[in-house]
Amino acid sequence: MRGQLGRWNLLLIALVGAVLIGALAMLGLDRAMRARALDDTRAAATSQAAILAAGLESELNKFTLVPRVLAVDPEVAALLAGDTGQRGVLNRRLAALAQQTDAAAIYLMDARGQTLAASNWDRPDSFIGSNYGFRDYFAGAMRDGTRDEFALGTVSRRPGLYLAERVGSAESPLGVVAVKVEFDSLERKWRDAEAGVFVTDADGIVLLSSNPAWRFRAASIGSVRPPARDPARDAVRFGVREPVPFDLPTTGGLGSPVRMVENIQPIAPVGWDLHLLADPAPRLSAAIANGRLAGVIGLGALSLLIAGAVLWQRRRQARAAAQLDAQTATLREQLQQANRLATLGQITAGLGHEIRQPLAAMRVYAESGERLMGAARHGEAAENFTKIAGLAGQIGAITEEQLHFSRRSAGEPRDIRLVEVIDGSLLLLRDQIRQKGITLSLPAPEAAAACVRARHVQLEQVLVNLLQNAVQACAPGGQITLTIDAAPHTINLSVSDDGPGVPANLRDTLFQPFVTSKDEGIGLGLAISQDIMRQLGGDLVLENTPKGARFIMVMPAP
Repeated sequence: MRGQLGRWNLLLIALVGAVLIGALAMLGLDRAMRARALDDTRAAATSQAAILAAGLESELNKFTLVPRVLAVDPEVAALLAGDTGQRGVLNRRLAALAQQTDAAAIYLMDARGQTLAASNWDRPDSFIGSNYGFRDYFAGAMRDGTRDEFALGTVSRRPGLYLAERVGSAESPLGVVAVKVEFDSLERKWRDAEAGVFVTDADGIVLLSSNPAWRFRAASIGSVRPPARDPARDAVRFGVREPVPFDLPTTGGLGSPVRMVENIQPIAPVGWDLHLLADPAPRLSAAIANGRLAGVIGLGALSLLIAGAVLWQRRRQARAAAQLDAQTATLREQLQQANRLATLGQITAGLGHEIRQPLAAMRVYAESGERLMGAARHGEAAENFTKIAGLAGQIGAITEEQLHFSRRSAGEPRDIRLVEVIDGSLLLLRDQIRQKGITLSLPAPEAAAACVRARHVQLEQVLVNLLQNAVQACAPGGQITLTIDAAPHTINLSVSDDGPGVPANLRDTLFQPFVTSKDEGIGLGLAISQDIMRQLGGDLVLENTPKGARFIMVMPAP
């Protein structure tokens, strides 16, 4: 009897010990899965916030040059000087430009703030005749030359960013050109991003948000409360005299006690901050549930259920990997498109110069042809018209290349001659190269005729990035060399410059995101370019050279 009782006691002790060990193992497993889920949430929030910030910066950069170019336009200066004969033509030009750039409005004000011309001249809510001299962006542009301001429209009552540029010198200002940018479509896209996205200015006022109820509220940034406000100024800008303070949501929905993960990315052009809120609760719940299920399965039938768990885990990972691949592909395409638009925005002024020269020549030939026709010199007049057609073709080639470069879809891979990619890139960058007096050495025609199978837009995007970096690195009168070499299984297109080269401390990390040696820029160009080349089955590498820098586009031979 005593022996039997002893065995029952040992069994009971063993059972209690097994339960305690199982409970401790489950507790440890819960903690490990929780830490992993939080790390995954932070990493995903950082990556998505960086992509959203890059997209917003690209949208802002697209509009930055518009008021600058219009501020030096002769028709704008003529209207401000009192020549109203071309007012109708200027109104239609502004309307066409607003439609092409998706700007909400583009308008011209005189030195008193009176609107003389506007893109919405033919609409009931036209700005023409309205006086905006009370606006901060008008006074700031008249004083400093350029100014931006986010505010409600006085006519439309729709929020937007106003980019203003002074026309004329500081001593003799003629007026101000302003562009209004609205972000409705961008905010709609943000509503699908995690738990919330919003943008604040330097004072913590919410300007853009995936939740419209947050706009123009005074957010607390950490433990710092919003500064004292000017009620009259806020009433003009935001439509409220005192922005209502609100604390950022710190926990997930449905009363979840889990703290939200917040990631903040600076928006360089305007001094804003983009905030991305991510709710880790779904990942935590899934991670803990998966961990406990794995523990129960392991305690129940170790050998058989481990095999089943491995198979289940693999299938789950395959589905997650497929979903992640699809999301990554979409984000990669958006980031490549943002990089193309940012690059195109930087070279837009040069393209305008490339177009203005042929237009001026066409006008001269047309006027000369008209006089020759009047003198019955038809043969010479025909030669003028032939030259006009050639110049029109030149303008068409430039604008077609610009549209081709900005397309969102890269198309399907096809056989491409490298000379097509080189010629298209130089059409976009010719003005930058000419202005710095850079000598450009091109590959021999027979080498440039080599074919590769790739997507034209993507190859051109990489080459434009490399050429633009080389132009920025070169001193005036520098040298850029393009060479093409054929290896047994690859074709290599190299871009070399005689600039200062890549600093030694950046060479190992140069192709990582957000690594750059420039004072301006966010360091995504080379990372995106290398990603494109690897998608095409090739690579982008940096080769050490005694002087300058040499980047090589490695492409599979057909």
